[in-house]
Amino acid sequence: MNILDENILNNQRQLLRSWRIRVRQIGDDIGRKGLQDEEIIRLLLRLRRATFFTRDLGFYDRRLCHARYGVACLAVDKYEAAVFVRRLLSHRALNTQTKRMGTVIRVTHSGLSVRRLRMEEELSLAWAE
Repeated sequence: MNILDENILNNQRQLLRSWRIRVRQIGDDIGRKGLQDEEIIRLLLRLRRATFFTRDLGFYDRRLCHARYGVACLAVDKYEAAVFVRRLLSHRALNTQTKRMGTVIRVTHSGLSVRRLRMEEELSLAWAE
């Protein structure tokens, strides 16, 4: 399940859906508007194998790695969010729910920074050419 934070624009959600990427957005499809960060984490723990996409870089924290969910922090322009969600979902190292569980990912134009559960080092991944 792909969950979008409420800080992702509606037109970006619609673009993802037009590409047949199934997403639910906090405040519209799941949860309520104005959920605090701690409430979002509790929501993710109740869901089955969710990947949470946000533009809030405060979520890029190794302490948030958990086997039941994945977090992707989009460090891109608000109008580019959908493109980078799609790129991450198709990246060979992260293209299944199983591969994304237990990760906290920072998504940038230059690539991905990945922190995994039970791994001390940050892993850097390039975008596929």
